[in-house]
Amino acid sequence: MRGLFWILALFGLAVAVALGARLNDGYVLLVIPPWRAEVSLNLLILVLLALFLVFYGVMRVLSATFGLPKQVRDYQARQQRDKAGLVFQDAVRLLFEGRFGQAMKKATEAHAAGTAPGLSALIAARAAQRMREPAKQQYWLEHAKSDDPRTEAATLMLDAEMANEERRFDAALDALEKLQGKQGRHIAALRLELRARQGAGDWGGVLKLVRQLAKRDALPAEVVREIQTQAHLASIAQRSADSGKLISYLRSLPNEERGRRVVLVAVRALSASGADAEAQKLIEVALDNPGEDIWQPDLIAIYGRLTGGEQTARIAKAEGWLRRHPDDALLLMALGRMCQRQRLWGKAQSYLEASLSVAVTQETHLELARLFDQLGKTEEANKHYRASALLDTH
Repeated sequence: MRGLFWILALFGLAVAVALGARLNDGYVLLVIPPWRAEVSLNLLILVLLALFLVFYGVMRVLSATFGLPKQVRDYQARQQRDKAGLVFQDAVRLLFEGRFGQAMKKATEAHAAGTAPGLSALIAARAAQRMREPAKQQYWLEHAKSDDPRTEAATLMLDAEMANEERRFDAALDALEKLQGKQGRHIAALRLELRARQGAGDWGGVLKLVRQLAKRDALPAEVVREIQTQAHLASIAQRSADSGKLISYLRSLPNEERGRRVVLVAVRALSASGADAEAQKLIEVALDNPGEDIWQPDLIAIYGRLTGGEQTARIAKAEGWLRRHPDDALLLMALGRMCQRQRLWGKAQSYLEASLSVAVTQETHLELARLFDQLGKTEEANKHYRASALLDTH
């Protein structure tokens, strides 16, 4: 459509020029003494137009002739840039293919050619790290920082990631701290920092970071729970030798982070440090729920061994649980132990024998043997000692 318009326009212009020339009777008188010449105005216009076209053509030819060396240089430069670009692409491809030696070679060529020098240096640094060549790795990281200021953040991220992989967690944290000072912390940086703090054993920092990532939906809920559980277990282990610090830590623990494993390990640590009252509270809070899914027999076993505090209140609490779990062997044995400590011999024997009827264990036989020893029933005690020994041989 556009071509048709221009054709029509040219035809119209030609018709207009022809009509104008036909109606134009003017002439031009040229006087160069002693000569005179009279020329038609139309002819003069055509001659001038022809001279202009010739002049224009000559100038274009001269320009092309004298500009030829520059065009050749520009062409060669374009060819080199295109070749260097292909070399850079090869370096990226080879890195992802796992051919790290060739990737570093291609990245070195691209860097020498000036093609994305910062990114080329980063590729070479990653390849060197994969080949376990720390000197080259550091060399290329330094080049990445100095050759292109735009890649500084990428360099710090890669430095932190490689430090994590090499278990140099303090170095990773240093790189991420520099990154935070320049650009703040985005989700990928927070994940790297989480890994570094896990490796460094900074469990307080791990909990802080995982809560931030959970708020941003940056981690699956099950991963968040597992990381929180591991952090709490490690924190409890670090404080297990100091009951005061342990109790303070457990009291500050959010309810939603008190999972089954955390509570069990916390109760064991409290019991081992002699903080029976705190262990009792923690167990009762965990088990005072009618839901079957949170019932933890292991906690009951520890509950039955607690010696400090008011035993009668514990027996009453455990008997309340027994109404919900009448066939729990560990609960029955715990009640037998507590009754035995309170010298409630009949109830102790009844509970222990009921536990034995549910599950035959060496531990229950030994508890009954000790009970009968205290009651002076040597024959009954020996019978349970023998039964315990027979279970031990199996």
